[in-house]
Amino acid sequence: MAEQRKIRVLVAKPGLDGHDRGAKVIARALRDAGMEVIYTGIRQTPQMIVEAAIQEDVDAILMSILSGAHMAIFPKVMELLKQGGMDDVLVMAGGILPDEDIPTIQAMGIRGNFGPGTPLATVIQFVRENVDPHRLEQALSPLGGANAPTETAPTEMAPTETAPSQGAPSGEATR
Repeated sequence: MAEQRKIRVLVAKPGLDGHDRGAKVIARALRDAGMEVIYTGIRQTPQMIVEAAIQEDVDAILMSILSGAHMAIFPKVMELLKQGGMDDVLVMAGGILPDEDIPTIQAMGIRGNFGPGTPLATVIQFVRENVDPHRLEQALSPLGGANAPTETAPTEMAPTETAPSQGAPSGEATR
């Protein structure tokens, strides 16, 4: 068996939603758990998310959405991933996802759905257990290689935000 590399996760905030505190908390937790994290920032289009996923050769994508536009955005992301040959990537969602939408979201191929208050350990474990192990045996493409510049999980919070340990019970994501 080939040596496995670190799991690469893209954390994205699709749509017009400008609130990214929960996404930053999750990005930091995944990074602290030993994963490589690419955080795209807020107001990402489906095209921007998929282009970043392809360029960074990620193993998983976690989209955090609070605006209610998930039923318009998620199908487009999944379609573009398929067109880009990235249909073996684990796709997850977080944020405000109405219970009645979860079956439809799962039918799209989005396998992890995490709402506010989900323990960070649950998200980390889900990623580790559900990333396609064959992806981790493959070397990264030249664009996502060791010498390529990458954005990592945020190391600072904006002055108006509190650190995760101060703003939420230990081990819980906040939105």
